[in-house]
Amino acid sequence: MNPSADSPPLADAGWVWHNRFASLSPAFFTRLAPTPLPAPYWVGISQSTAQLLGLQADWLPSDAALHAFSGNLPLAGSAPLASVYSGHQFGHWAGQLGDGRAIWLGEVQTPTGHLELQLKGSGRTPYSRGGDGRAVLRSSIREFLCSEAMHALGIPTTRALCITGSPEPVYRETRETAAVVTRVAPSFIRFGHFEHFAARQQWDELRQLADFVIDHYYPDCRHNEHFAGNAYAALLHVVCQRSAALVAQWQAMGFCHGVLNTDNMSILGLTLDYGPFQFLDAFDPGHICNHSDNQGRYAFHRQPEVVRWNLYRLGQALQPLIGDPAIAEAALAGYHQQFSDAFLQQMRAKLGLSVPCSQDTALVGQLLQWLAQQRVDYTIFWHRLSEAVAQNHFAPVRDLLLDPVDFDAWLPTYLARLVPENREQVAATMRQTNPRFVLRNHLAEETIEAAKLGDFSVLQNLQAVLERPFDAHPDHAAWADFPPAWASSISISCSS
Repeated sequence: MNPSADSPPLADAGWVWHNRFASLSPAFFTRLAPTPLPAPYWVGISQSTAQLLGLQADWLPSDAALHAFSGNLPLAGSAPLASVYSGHQFGHWAGQLGDGRAIWLGEVQTPTGHLELQLKGSGRTPYSRGGDGRAVLRSSIREFLCSEAMHALGIPTTRALCITGSPEPVYRETRETAAVVTRVAPSFIRFGHFEHFAARQQWDELRQLADFVIDHYYPDCRHNEHFAGNAYAALLHVVCQRSAALVAQWQAMGFCHGVLNTDNMSILGLTLDYGPFQFLDAFDPGHICNHSDNQGRYAFHRQPEVVRWNLYRLGQALQPLIGDPAIAEAALAGYHQQFSDAFLQQMRAKLGLSVPCSQDTALVGQLLQWLAQQRVDYTIFWHRLSEAVAQNHFAPVRDLLLDPVDFDAWLPTYLARLVPENREQVAATMRQTNPRFVLRNHLAEETIEAAKLGDFSVLQNLQAVLERPFDAHPDHAAWADFPPAWASSISISCSS
């Protein structure tokens, strides 16, 4: 429905707004209102994100909230705008990009800090590049579920407050319907924001942006000791550290982003822009989850190196501020070691190894090698290993392998590493590290098909499971089982 004539002119969520990004110069954005979404309806709501934002439970399901988060009713205190950025896409300079289908509403003060809100799918902007500015129900459900699933897995990510849908037709490969996702993050600033002003040699704006990020998100960069007080080098260094830690978590969890362009890289080290992502079923290091990625640039095993490449593009953009190229190089130099250390730390946690050992790199490497050779289901393997350690019974793990000879050779070395540990405590830790449930592609597809028919109960049930991915959920045990044969034929593109 549309707001009636006697509806209030503004929706009031009770927030205290700060809108710091909107205080930057006009070169950073265009002010405009969202395009109204006809006949909106609720698709999904994240109560945990609502609590994070300090929203009252009785306000979010209201008509005012429905229309506010569909772009139909202004939120009191908001300052809607679309930001401009540029970037490298699939390794090539794409020039000016920007928020082509997203409207930044503003920044609110919460008990845990400042958070920005953004409507994705809210209509055309000056940066839509000929697009309609809409998102479809299919991709909106995937982003909503994965944002909240990643948070529950402990992986830094943007959050999703809600999805609203509409019968409005949207045309991609086929006719689909429109939807809007309300996204939440401390900041949506991307590597591409810096590339935009550097490419245009707008040095004042580049410095203003860097100072803004340092002052609001990385104030310690002003007092660093490693780069002779160079705050911009320190900024590059800390973004490098956060990005290395993030991609290490992706690799350990078997998560493929699918489209790691520089405009999809968060300056805060958050997982950003859920497009053709996938959690691995069978462990295949060369897996490509984006059918538009013809060259396999963003294959699973290439993600760490692609992130490094993107960091170097950020370093190039910051070079005019950093000055000495050697200092910029030093800020980036530790990436490989930072990633390796973070990844090994993640894998030790998955194995229940709390005390580091010099042999752990080889132990992990051997494991991943035979997992890949035999295409073992990645999530099921780690869950079964956790249970096997708890019960001291490894046959269910062994049964995952067509040829268990490598596992049989590996297992004694692994068990020897567990000898000094309390086995029960180790298993408990592993159970909280290796999830039973992840957002597999076939689960997302089943949810989307039900939603297209107006059934949102599947989404609600799957969301509840993904918000507690380490628990048993006996009523939904099938969602932790092997994927059906048809899952391998699912094709995901960048279209939304």
